[in-house]
Amino acid sequence: MNKKHFKSGRMNALVTVKEYGLLCKNPAGSQLGCAWISEEAFDRLERLVLESYRAGKDTDALELMTVSSRKGIGKVICAKNYVGIMAMPDGTQIEILPKLYNREDESSVAKTQRIFIHMLKVIKDIPNKPFSQTGLGSDKSHLLEVFIRMFIAEAAGLVKRGLKSDYRQHRDNEFVYKGKLQVAQHIKFNAAHKERFYMEFDEFSLNRPENRLMKMTIEWLMRISSNANNRKELYRLLALFDQIESSIDPDQDWASVSVDRSMRDYETIMKWCRLFLSGQSFTPFKGDFQAYALLFPMEKVYERYVATLLKKGLSHLQVQVKTQDRTYQLFHKPARFHLKPDIVVQWRNGVVVLDTKWKLLSSRPDYGISQSDMYQAYAYGKKYEASHVYLLYPWIPTASEIDQPVVFESGDGVKVKIIFLDLNQGELCIRALSEELISMIEV
Repeated sequence: MNKKHFKSGRMNALVTVKEYGLLCKNPAGSQLGCAWISEEAFDRLERLVLESYRAGKDTDALELMTVSSRKGIGKVICAKNYVGIMAMPDGTQIEILPKLYNREDESSVAKTQRIFIHMLKVIKDIPNKPFSQTGLGSDKSHLLEVFIRMFIAEAAGLVKRGLKSDYRQHRDNEFVYKGKLQVAQHIKFNAAHKERFYMEFDEFSLNRPENRLMKMTIEWLMRISSNANNRKELYRLLALFDQIESSIDPDQDWASVSVDRSMRDYETIMKWCRLFLSGQSFTPFKGDFQAYALLFPMEKVYERYVATLLKKGLSHLQVQVKTQDRTYQLFHKPARFHLKPDIVVQWRNGVVVLDTKWKLLSSRPDYGISQSDMYQAYAYGKKYEASHVYLLYPWIPTASEIDQPVVFESGDGVKVKIIFLDLNQGELCIRALSEELISMIEV
């Protein structure tokens, strides 16, 4: 990603959509449930999807966005399974949020943001330290500004504790003789300047790789932030880095970042710098498309969130909790088609398989559960000889009408239980699931 292509100053447009929401460039589309963005931003996004498709990245492209048309609107782009923020060169910012429900209705934007950020913290995809949203106006701020605020809070704390200095090699023409004389350079530059000495010496300086990367990150965030308070705080931070150069060779600086115990205070801020400077960590797209994206595959976030909390809930027991287990294949001769359940809980006398499904079910017969999900669950039950297979779906309003457990029994030993996890109360729900598993383990 070439950051020079982005306009400096404030971003001029923010649109928020939830998963499977539609983007359009026709103003009339806003009356029909589409999010209207500039024609330039829309055309760039369309090229992103089409170019990725032609480059053989069709699966990844279709997981993020698809292009189609709607009557009365024209072309639309559907945001799909990646959640986060995209900043376009023309100033448009597109925030994509997960589709979540609470007990009354679809969760508000602010509440969905809080839940999503909490999930990221649990799985440690963003540095996990407490922060204050003071000054952000959390009901109006989008994910990128929240992430920037978290970076500012961490950087300001580090500056307050004191930036680290280090010895670095310095070469220059000096008026004072110190260090080691560089004879060849001294003759070249000082034949007519007897008062000078071309010297090499070690200098104790703040201009170390970690601080250069921090300054580079601050300068970049000043260009993409649209929040007045964030920009004000970033200017203040930048002034404190006046004696430090911005990184001109990030790859070299990253290779030189110290990981010793004396630099432990820098661990979190370096994670933030890497997150912001990479611009490609979470999106599958390659090529010359100029956009800044922090995008997370929601099905992976959900899977890791559940697994992390489940491991925590069972940590006091003598059990083995494995994720993405590849012990079994569907066929032995020839050995083909690995089974890869999300979570396998195994103890001395039994095993339970759990698979997360980031899909919103419905009130249709069998709740809209797909046959492929049930075939997969059946295969897990057979191969692992599991006492139960759990399919974990996000909660939907119709789930409140279910007054008894949803369990499917095959008649030949496989029992599949459907669980609806309310992510508004995510930790409580997974704690209840952990307790259910504990009751099986302790029998």
